[in-house]
Amino acid sequence: MDFDSVFVESPAEFFSENKNIAGFDNPGKSLYTTVRELVENALDSAESIAELPTIEVTIEEISKSKFNAMIGLVDHERVDAELYDDYENEKAREKRLAKEAREQERQAKAIAAGKKVTVPKAGKGRGDTVFYKVSCKDNGKGMPHDDIPNMLGRVLSGTKYGLKQTRGKFGLGAKMALIWSKMSTGLPIEISSAMKGQKFISFCRLDIDIHKNIPNVHVLEKKPNTTGWHGAEIHVTIEGNWTTYRSKVISYMRQMAVITPYAQFLFRYRAGTPEKNVSVQFVRRTDVMPPAPPETKYHPSAVDLLLIKRLIAEKSKQTLIQYLQQDFVSINKSYAERLIGEMGPDFTPKMLVKDLTDQQLVRIHQLFRQAKFDDPDGDCLSPAGEYNLRLGITKELHPDMVATCQGNEMSFGFDSVQVFEGHPFIVEAAVSLGGKSVKPGLNIFRFANRIPLLFEQGGDVITRTATKRISWSAYKISHLQDKVGVFVSIVSTKIPFKGTGKEYIGDDITEIASGVKSAIQQCCIQLKAKLVRQKAARDKLERKKNLSRYIPDVSRAIYGVLASIANEREAKRQKYEPDSREILHKVADKEVTEVTLSRKLTQYVDQVDAELALDYATQSGLVKAREPISLAGVDWTQANYLELHSPVCVMKLLS
Repeated sequence: MDFDSVFVESPAEFFSENKNIAGFDNPGKSLYTTVRELVENALDSAESIAELPTIEVTIEEISKSKFNAMIGLVDHERVDAELYDDYENEKAREKRLAKEAREQERQAKAIAAGKKVTVPKAGKGRGDTVFYKVSCKDNGKGMPHDDIPNMLGRVLSGTKYGLKQTRGKFGLGAKMALIWSKMSTGLPIEISSAMKGQKFISFCRLDIDIHKNIPNVHVLEKKPNTTGWHGAEIHVTIEGNWTTYRSKVISYMRQMAVITPYAQFLFRYRAGTPEKNVSVQFVRRTDVMPPAPPETKYHPSAVDLLLIKRLIAEKSKQTLIQYLQQDFVSINKSYAERLIGEMGPDFTPKMLVKDLTDQQLVRIHQLFRQAKFDDPDGDCLSPAGEYNLRLGITKELHPDMVATCQGNEMSFGFDSVQVFEGHPFIVEAAVSLGGKSVKPGLNIFRFANRIPLLFEQGGDVITRTATKRISWSAYKISHLQDKVGVFVSIVSTKIPFKGTGKEYIGDDITEIASGVKSAIQQCCIQLKAKLVRQKAARDKLERKKNLSRYIPDVSRAIYGVLASIANEREAKRQKYEPDSREILHKVADKEVTEVTLSRKLTQYVDQVDAELALDYATQSGLVKAREPISLAGVDWTQANYLELHSPVCVMKLLS
């Protein structure tokens, strides 16, 4: 081996050469991933200070001439036309024009016949690169002035490291967008940021030195903050493809609005022509926001040898018993002493962890893998909550009915926290029927740590469970014809992603697969009860309505019987009850006729119809019982209150 040629690759170099790992496979996917990373950073920032998120995302198409002007390049006319990829000779041009003429003729015939016309998309040559300026503004925590360069211009530096539930998959965030910007356009990113109560706005323009993994700061200055704004606003110019990933970007924003109904999103796309512009607003529907997930200690069964060494290096002055108690969950003092006794005679409670040999560390690791520990609790997890999940689905999809569930079915109620490999996790699920923009069949929506998963759906545990392990017909649901929405959200300190891009959750972990199946089944059980009640009310209503068809015949038959009895001798009528004799007298005196009986039967059927129709509408969710209520406005930011959560509402009790 030639040791003179060996060099150390920086983290920025690694990700620039393996950008597909972070979701930057191609220009279209890169545009989508840039939006996703900026939005998730903005949500984290706002939630960290318990601020209801308000996020604005803008994608602006940059023309070739404008891009050239941005980089100081003068537009150049082609000299050698044959040199370019989109060059066509006279014969090829004639062939293309003839094909276009035939296509126009086909479209004209289709329009004349009243048929739907599909316009073929024009292909782009290799030289037809399109650039976009992506902007994201939030009302979050903001960044300290002096820390901005390192927070955005140095890969694998940030605030998401440690054991906690996080939205990020790699801890890269906007840094990977900066690397892609450097690779595709060479333009720096611009950041404006202000913290709460700060009288100035930090403005920074920077790019990244990929080889050294350090920020290259062009501008870092302070500007007056006259509006009291706090948060961050980031602008990055990249190569992208809006045409192919338009639906993915909008679907991502819509699903994010489902899982975070307490946030307000404004998405805008600005094209070169106004008619292609897009503007979508997802309005906030609640102020109930899940708490920010706290950091937690590791569970002994979830650590490996390298992590044990890293934890020891961070706190080398600890004794062994302090290390076991303070750095791990599920180990108290008495259990730590039992573990040390089991390790062997070479271990004592008061020995310093920095003095442990490699062999002793291996012994600790082996015991961690073999010993029995209590499961970790779920206090470190922050799920969306059944109320928010139901509200988000109702807000965006408008289903006819929806059922939600959090947790796994147990013999005595529900245990929402489950464990795999020493990591706690919570499964939340919802199943909806009907709705706006929902296709017939199964429509599966997947979330991990409260972010949507849009790619590689086929191998995901949620997809495989919904399509292969749920007997939908047993719950009176047709998964082929009904508009079924399946929503599953998994939160954990470790999401077992699969694939290089971490786009789906593996189907090989029994605990998660079981939890997903159970949660979906619980939703289906709720829906089945509603569907059965709805069908019973509908059938009963239909049976009652059928009576109206026979009213004329029944009235005629009853009146005929009564008239024949009324015409009998008085002595013979004495054997009937007084009420019956009174009716017979009225029949004889023509006070009761066939028309009278028909009218009375019709009134009775109409009354029953009205009562059953109201019952049916209530069961179907078409009509909800409403009562007038008066509530005084309360400034919840100043009040002390206790929240009581249920799947359909959240009550705040003032203390």
